[in-house]
Amino acid sequence: MEQLSSYPKKGARHFERKPYGRTIAYSLAMPVSEQVENPAFRGRAIDISDAGLGIETDYPLAPGHVLWVNEGINRSGVVRWCREWNGNYRAGIELSLEAQPAPDKAAIGTAAYVGEEPVRYHELLARATERFTGELKALEKRCSDPSENPEKLLRATEKAMDGVLAACADFEQGVKDKKIIRSARVSFHEKTNPVLSRSFYVNRVRTWPQGSQGDYKTLEYVYKNTPLSEGLGYYLDLYFLNSTLAHAVRNRIKRLEEMLGEEIGKRKQPSVLNIGCGSCRELMGIAPEIMDSEAKIICVDMDNDALAFAQDRLSYAGIISQVELRRYNALRMFDAETNMAEFGNQDIIYSVGLFDYLPTDFLVKLLPALYRLLNPGGKLIAAFKDAARYRSQDYHWIADWDGFLQRKGEDFRAILSAAGIPHEAISETREESGVIVFYVITRQDKSHE
Repeated sequence: MEQLSSYPKKGARHFERKPYGRTIAYSLAMPVSEQVENPAFRGRAIDISDAGLGIETDYPLAPGHVLWVNEGINRSGVVRWCREWNGNYRAGIELSLEAQPAPDKAAIGTAAYVGEEPVRYHELLARATERFTGELKALEKRCSDPSENPEKLLRATEKAMDGVLAACADFEQGVKDKKIIRSARVSFHEKTNPVLSRSFYVNRVRTWPQGSQGDYKTLEYVYKNTPLSEGLGYYLDLYFLNSTLAHAVRNRIKRLEEMLGEEIGKRKQPSVLNIGCGSCRELMGIAPEIMDSEAKIICVDMDNDALAFAQDRLSYAGIISQVELRRYNALRMFDAETNMAEFGNQDIIYSVGLFDYLPTDFLVKLLPALYRLLNPGGKLIAAFKDAARYRSQDYHWIADWDGFLQRKGEDFRAILSAAGIPHEAISETREESGVIVFYVITRQDKSHE
């Protein structure tokens, strides 16, 4: 499993909106192509909170537009949504948390006021998005021609993807403001969805029909590595399956099988705890070692469907009697005493994928609690994705898969250090592509702690 379904939902308001009902004036930072003679606008404020404003205006605002509101409000804001309303437009504005002086009139229409973001990045991204959708529509026509070379179609798909994702990376680098980037991504998804939804895989990792990111079904599709769409969708599927991180995820499960098989095979009746187990695919490949060693394995996950799928699969492998499948929330596992009462001492504890979704402060509490659950000589196997080894824009702009955090090697080591894990207890290995790193932590003899 890649993420806990019990994590807080996005979009919940943290500040109470109150009716406002007065006319306001606002100035809009606009791309050059949208400039008008008088860049000052008026509208009617509908409601307001400490961090947001709802307005009605006759100008078609768009998500990502940056504006400054006076009339006693005197704050900048970013348009989060806008829709038609009785011949006008209603929009939701996320306001800066502090009052600000009015912007220099010379800046109006050429630059934004939040983080001094150059509006030209919006314009460049809009042009790249339009070019990208046009390229994919042209490719869709080519896909219906039986004389077209499939390899050339795939290369053309990859080229179109590389072009637009380079623009997305430039936008992130130029803007830097996470809220503005997120808003731009939402707009990008809306503009590209009509064509990218041709792909089974892209559609799935944008809509997440299982209810949470990184669900076991999506990972099973990645493991099977088979395009499921036709026409243009077929080549979009291939692009997704051929991505660096998709290759790494398939390598990850193979490397995990090797590591577990070795650890289980050299022990007699080992106790094993699998956290965020998902489909338990790795156990299928080492069924002989599990049977020979008489291992007892506890697999925990919050997804009942994943547990049912794993039970069915493991029953065919002949090891279901040695596996306990339990619905349990890993967010409760930061306390060593609770862990001991729930699971008892373990010889092997492992988790792949899940830790990438957990915030650093929680991992700093979780890892030492798991470490203390190990018997002397026991192993804790923790896998992380190294953000320095893959392109994050594939998952943030083409997909809507931002749940796993962008950490690098130095971040992992800092987490282990802050968690108080002895340096000499840690060894490091990577799967074949080098994208995913495994940290193997060996419980030291208690007399040496």
